[in-house]
Amino acid sequence: MLAETICSAAAAAGLGIAAITAWRRKFLTATRIAAYSLVPLGLVMTGAIDWLFEALTFNLTVWAGFGVLGLAWVLFMTSRAIERRRAGREVTGGGAAPAAVAPAASAPSLGTGKPARAAKPQAKPADEDFSDIEAILKKHGI
Repeated sequence: MLAETICSAAAAAGLGIAAITAWRRKFLTATRIAAYSLVPLGLVMTGAIDWLFEALTFNLTVWAGFGVLGLAWVLFMTSRAIERRRAGREVTGGGAAPAAVAPAASAPSLGTGKPARAAKPQAKPADEDFSDIEAILKKHGI
């Protein structure tokens, strides 16, 4: 009896959280939360919680519990399919806005008006192989 009460309270709390999440316009997350929160309720209704203590009886409540478990599974799989479809669009760029890319860093312009002289290429010592990595680390303050 205590297990049923705890599972029902967990399901009610999860559905409440899902409602708040949906109210915040995060429908995909809300659907996934609702799917997870219906699982304990479905397990209680099917008798899986009491299965260790009693035999599984087939009555209307048990079959309704299987229906709730099926609904939770459908909601979960639908939210996963939608999430994967959105991720596929972002990768291919089909209709979605292009991903933001940081511009390459360049030397600041001094604005002297004189054309810059071409510098002679100099041979790099072996320890300057990591100069670009050091520049990135310095840029981020590391």
